Amino acid sequence: MNKLLEGKIAPVVVVVSVLIAIWYCFTVYLNTPWQLDRYEKAGTDWTYSQLITDTMKQDRPVLPAVHQVVVEIWQTTVNKNITSKRSLIYHGWITLSATLLGFLFGTILGITLAVLIVHNKALDKSLMPWIITSQTIPILAIAPMVIVVLNAIGVSGLLPKALISTYLSFFPIAVGMVKGLRSPDQQQLDLMHTYNASAAQTFWKLRWPNSVPFLFTSMKVAVAISLVGAIVGELPTGAIAGLGARLLAGSYYGQTIQIWSALISAAVLAAVLVMLVGVANNVVLKRMGMSQ
Repeated sequence: MNKLLEGKIAPVVVVVSVLIAIWYCFTVYLNTPWQLDRYEKAGTDWTYSQLITDTMKQDRPVLPAVHQVVVEIWQTTVNKNITSKRSLIYHGWITLSATLLGFLFGTILGITLAVLIVHNKALDKSLMPWIITSQTIPILAIAPMVIVVLNAIGVSGLLPKALISTYLSFFPIAVGMVKGLRSPDQQQLDLMHTYNASAAQTFWKLRWPNSVPFLFTSMKVAVAISLVGAIVGELPTGAIAGLGARLLAGSYYGQTIQIWSALISAAVLAAVLVMLVGVANNVVLKRMGMSQ
């Protein structure tokens, strides 16, 4: 137990503590000018301890304190009905729905492209460069065009956001699976040929099992970036629901605490999704008899 604490938990606690301390320092630093201006206008005498305290209690700070963000998250999750449009759980579910649908589409598309690339030399030389090039286009430039075009043909709501997530998530899946499907060495392939195995048998008995660890590693990246795509997809539409909508509303009204609570919630959601993929990875590899 002590080794577990020292080896895994202790470093995380130390890093988080340092980050929180740095956050509080920047909170005081960035909020001090406005607070001093307020003291000057009110003709109020102040002390350094009072200044530090007041910089962490501002309603619309430049950078909210950690405890302000925690309180906001608590109030908009635990203290709000999940069907309320002020609930982070409500907005998080809407974003999560687009994330999971886009992640599903991206996984299927990525695996399909990888299989085609590995088994067809012409596609390998022609398709792979375009896949790589597609990721050089900023998603902020693509998202509005996708939304506008789909709205013009009557497609709105969940699907446009899911397609943006698909655009981001298919790339790591495709690249990872190409690497995984090509991971068997030549001796293994020659052995399958000796057994007179067909291309399909070689794929299912050799290439696919060897690619599974690569698939799950790619899925960890893809599910996180899929969440980013879903949030970005909500920004150009003026969405009224979703974590992107919370970011927009906070930006419009200068509610920095709301902005940071949405950002932290998105980060936690991404971490949970990556952990779930990791759990699935361990279960699948264990069932396949592979070492962890």
